[in-house]
Amino acid sequence: MATQLETTGALERKLAMTVPVAEINRQVVDRLRKLSRNVKMPGFRPGKVPMKMIEQSYGPQVHAEVLGDAVSRAFSDAVDEHKLRVAGQPTIEPRETAADHELGFTATFEIYPEIALGDPGTIELERVSCRVGDAEVDKTIEILRKQRVTWAEADRAAQDGDRVTIDFVGTIDGVAFAGGSATDFPFVLGEGRMLPDFETGVRGAGAGERKTFPVSFPSEYGSVELAGKTAQFEVTVKKVEAPQLPQVDEAFARQLGVADGDLAKMRSDVRANLEREVGQRVRARNKGAAMDALSKLATFELPKALVDAEGKALGERAIEDLKQRGMDPKNLPAIPPDTFREQAERRVRLGLILAEIVRVHGLQAKPDQIRKQIEEFAQAYENPGEVVRYYFSDRNRLAEVEAIVVEQNVVDWALAKGKATERELAFDELMAAG
Repeated sequence: MATQLETTGALERKLAMTVPVAEINRQVVDRLRKLSRNVKMPGFRPGKVPMKMIEQSYGPQVHAEVLGDAVSRAFSDAVDEHKLRVAGQPTIEPRETAADHELGFTATFEIYPEIALGDPGTIELERVSCRVGDAEVDKTIEILRKQRVTWAEADRAAQDGDRVTIDFVGTIDGVAFAGGSATDFPFVLGEGRMLPDFETGVRGAGAGERKTFPVSFPSEYGSVELAGKTAQFEVTVKKVEAPQLPQVDEAFARQLGVADGDLAKMRSDVRANLEREVGQRVRARNKGAAMDALSKLATFELPKALVDAEGKALGERAIEDLKQRGMDPKNLPAIPPDTFREQAERRVRLGLILAEIVRVHGLQAKPDQIRKQIEEFAQAYENPGEVVRYYFSDRNRLAEVEAIVVEQNVVDWALAKGKATERELAFDELMAAG
């Protein structure tokens, strides 16, 4: 089958191809004959329906299926013949031909760009690290204690860290406003859950005390009706409770899953979990730095089809995220088509660069790397062996891990080849980054 390839743009190509009419007709007849063995029609036994009736009922559909299959095969063969790497789906349209014995089609599509990687030694990036020491373990244990706090009534004025239970009514110009009143409302002073003026007004009050004070709402406050205004609040303190943190003892260790209450083992487990969390955050930080640097390693035209597909996928994920947050996308403004274009272009460009780096430098995931990554995942679970089996029992889950390993191989390669500046992050800075 003769084909003609035309270059119509930097990446766009147009391919002219034909399929033989006789072969299409022969396959249509073969499929209809096979169909006739089982097709059922009123008044006829299976296999006894006249072929003419079968052709009338199923002929157009079968012809369309056979023709579609033939055009797909012709396109695939032509792509192999011309050694093309097609990006996205082609647009196929019929065209006229001079011969009656063949049907003509034109496929318009894009190809992947040729990527010339720059010198990795020119890229600049930052490699961070973070140390987990005794102070970080102590701080984490303190957080774990606060997560298990209990409360005991205190016969004194409320101070930061106390839980107060209050009734309150807020008014503006003497008129109560929506959401400005509550009964038996508890909150912890000093956590910033309430506006600063409100906490200041309650701080220092004891149980049974009633106070009235002004509260200024910031200009960027979420409610337009309240933003930038000052309200008067009348507050009755009904209860003041002081925090009671658990002692770091055997009972506390057992609460954290150490069956025998061994405090040394508890600290060891906390340290191991912290090191795992810190390791993940450090890798994520270094990965981000590497990806930003690598995105500048080559300049080339992007296939529009890939960018459009990525933009569509990002839009669908955004809508799904809104659904997960309990929002109805139907009640929101329509998302403009180009909303995610810049992000889509960056993702497509980076994906193509990474694929080329992996191909050129042989950074594919090795079996032992995949197993090591799965075993690392498994350490966060109670039964690591089951988690390992879970991953190895499904090809799709293995493919997800393989992609993670390949990405890390590229990051390691970039850090080794590029100009990496070392910086040790403070524990608090790393954890605050989210």
